[in-house]
Amino acid sequence: MAAIIATINFTPRNTTRTTTRKVKATLTSSSTTTNVSVNGKASLRKKETVVVDKNNKKALDYSEIQRLSVKDYLERSKELIKADGGPPRWFSPLECGAARLNNAPLFLYLPGLDGVGLGLILHHQRLGKMFDVWCLHIPVTDRTTFEDLVHLVERTVKTENTRSPNRPIYLVGESLGGCLALAVAARNPGIDLLLILANPATSFSKSQLQPLLPFLDTMSEHLYPGFPYILGFLTGDPFKMMMAAVEKGTPPEQAVGELSQNLVAILPSLSVLADILPRESIHWKLQMLKSAASFTNSRIHAVKAETLILASGGDQLLPSQNEAERLSKVLPSCQIRNFRDSGHTLLMEDGVDLVTVIKGAGFYRRTRKIDYVSDFVLPTPSEFKKVYDSSYRWVDLATSPVMLSTLEDGKIVRSLAGIPHQGPVLLIGYHMLMGLELGPLVWRFMVEKDILLRGMAHPIMFEKHLEERLFDSSSFDSYRLVGGVPVSASNFYRLLSTKAHVLLYPGGAREALHRKGEEYKLFWPLQSEFVRMAARFGAKLVPFGVVGEDDMFDIFFDYDDQLKVPYIKDRIEDINNGLVRRLRTEINGEVAEEDLYIPGLRPKLPGRIYFLFGKPIDTQVRREDLRDRDRANELYLHVKSEVERSIAYLKVRREKDPYRTLLSRVLYQATNGSTSEIPTFEF
Repeated sequence: MAAIIATINFTPRNTTRTTTRKVKATLTSSSTTTNVSVNGKASLRKKETVVVDKNNKKALDYSEIQRLSVKDYLERSKELIKADGGPPRWFSPLECGAARLNNAPLFLYLPGLDGVGLGLILHHQRLGKMFDVWCLHIPVTDRTTFEDLVHLVERTVKTENTRSPNRPIYLVGESLGGCLALAVAARNPGIDLLLILANPATSFSKSQLQPLLPFLDTMSEHLYPGFPYILGFLTGDPFKMMMAAVEKGTPPEQAVGELSQNLVAILPSLSVLADILPRESIHWKLQMLKSAASFTNSRIHAVKAETLILASGGDQLLPSQNEAERLSKVLPSCQIRNFRDSGHTLLMEDGVDLVTVIKGAGFYRRTRKIDYVSDFVLPTPSEFKKVYDSSYRWVDLATSPVMLSTLEDGKIVRSLAGIPHQGPVLLIGYHMLMGLELGPLVWRFMVEKDILLRGMAHPIMFEKHLEERLFDSSSFDSYRLVGGVPVSASNFYRLLSTKAHVLLYPGGAREALHRKGEEYKLFWPLQSEFVRMAARFGAKLVPFGVVGEDDMFDIFFDYDDQLKVPYIKDRIEDINNGLVRRLRTEINGEVAEEDLYIPGLRPKLPGRIYFLFGKPIDTQVRREDLRDRDRANELYLHVKSEVERSIAYLKVRREKDPYRTLLSRVLYQATNGSTSEIPTFEF
């Protein structure tokens, strides 16, 4: 039998005075009135350890994580709903009780129509590493009104805010819980709240549930027992719910077998649906949904909290994606993440990882303002691989990158052996067209060196309102997930102080979005921007060059061409003068012209990408010397010349590569195996 450790708030109804008392209890399978039995065997998930930068103290241990499923939800629900008439209370699942990050924010889960409070059961273990998780349980026979639920949550929010005023509080609501979260936020604009709303029921007036109210009134007693089953299938995709229990990466034949076993195992537990949603309760809750939507919509203009909306495209109960768009126009700070193939209960389905969504959206912080260095949580191997597969794998497969590095004695080797493992290390290089080198670069460092590069990125990747306007709402999630940091002096300082491996492109957007005929031209400021700061921490500098973009694309419609088209010119000016926070405003010249635009590209049969990392430069031995601006500038110019030398070397040597063309590489791997390393030029 599993157990959960719970923090329970007993709040008497029909009283204007708060008489909340907190009781720490272990809820086990005992039959006494103060305990609740919680059943559910969980298969042990395959061990997954975080790939850890040895100097990063914010790494989390994800080994021994259990894989829970819909079956666990149903079995544990049986125990939570036994002979319990209320009042609503908070509990903290045992899976969330593991060691977590210091000063972890409070995470209040507000359930949907079922009221059980186990809607995040697939996510408990990972959430518990980053949050102090409390779940609200609304007993089946409880008849607390929506307004009283608002007061209950509000009291908890105020109490915890008083106790830890600098710690944010997350309100995470599904369906009805989404209304509850918005209503509490509207009444408490001065408290630091972050809202995560999964298919909020604020659109109930347009819901498929509306016709059910008169239908339930006329439904006969012998027909009703089948109704919760129908509702259960409407709320989510059964196939995806079953797949959530299948280990990722399982061969197709084995996956089919596990899926069949899961289906057989869950069938006996489905009867609990009728107990979770008996006739009297479901009628009460549908009426509550109606009043909740009305109550919340009348106050939504007062919400000031940051909001992340998760919207399902396959929601059969609510028009969730349309509602998300409506809410985003009303709420002052709102992001949307769309799940086009998911049903109403998307957090119970396979392929949706709430922790990954939160991290990718840049929605995790432990103080009043997000710190992209100290609040960053390293990606798990599965997260990193998912980013690689979705965004970078095609570049790797098409270009077969060649990674060369330089050892201390000046010898060039085909590996990253020349890269210092002990940080701080600053990698300074050339930014290829559209940053196409980033994927292979970050991936190889992780695979070969167990090092996650922290890239200094343009602020546009963190300006969420701009992302929503210009791109798909999740366009930059992968950058944030794998450790991108907005470029600034303070963030640069923090990264070096944590002994990180920092990736820096002095040429910035001007270099990555260059014009015709500017391939491999460096656009660096005249003065040193990084040397003195690096020397302050004794960082090692590794200049590097990369070539290959001219083997992949031709620019046929560049910035200068686009400015000749009035509509496009106005669009570019609107973006860069009114929306994007400009960098390097204190300097003039070509390097300051960092207008963002998307060049018109003509693809070619992909050639090959080549990297050369130069000999590391130790600033520790010159720490005092480099305090002098002139000496620092000399080193800066030396680093720049080393980058240019690496580019020149690669441009010449690649001509001798017998496998520079795509066809030659395909033939080589067809003969020697798809995983074999493809040779390159001699060095």
